[in-house]
Amino acid sequence: MAEAAESRSPGREAASPPHGHGAAVAYEAPLADVPVSPGTLDLLETRRSLPLRALLDPGPTPQELDRMLAIAARVPDHGRLVPWRFIVIEGAAREAAGARLDALYAAQNPGLAPDKARMWRDYLMRAPVTVVVVSRADPAAKIPELNQILSAGAAAMNLVVAATALGFSALWLLKWPGRDPAAAALLGVGAGEKVAGFIHIGRPATRPDDRPRPALADVVTRWQP
Repeated sequence: MAEAAESRSPGREAASPPHGHGAAVAYEAPLADVPVSPGTLDLLETRRSLPLRALLDPGPTPQELDRMLAIAARVPDHGRLVPWRFIVIEGAAREAAGARLDALYAAQNPGLAPDKARMWRDYLMRAPVTVVVVSRADPAAKIPELNQILSAGAAAMNLVVAATALGFSALWLLKWPGRDPAAAALLGVGAGEKVAGFIHIGRPATRPDDRPRPALADVVTRWQP
């Protein structure tokens, strides 16, 4: 709402604020000319997550990744609090981070089977790039904490869509390293922060069939007075 108020044009405003929302301004016709984007609609209608093993090299270039992250940051953010941030794990950092996670996991799980000794190294090495989306909601802010958390989720989904639009595939997971505070801290997640998801990005190895989606009749209701 704040962005709309700032971008208003002279001659497009009504005389009184609508609905009592502070100093918000009502707009009148003509409507803004916003083009339809069939390509975007097609992407959203056909996007599909691949298994982690199907995300292959080469990963995004630095310029492509920066573009993805810039798009990820273009999400609803009530109060402009920026209640999220990104941690990029790529290149040799993947194995180094995985080794630290393996050591912590072994300490937390005495008697761990030998075949699980490199489990988290293997996990982070599968995709060329992993972006940790961090939720840093401020419980003391005037904006409800849930709104801030949802904004972090929106940033994660924007990143998935941006990666797909650039010809990659992205998988959103939240496994032990994101759920365990000590493991998350090893990756740079601070006190008071939580991991919203690990977004793994790579070139798709296949184009799988779509999975069943819910029928609209099962998930949509229309309020009636």
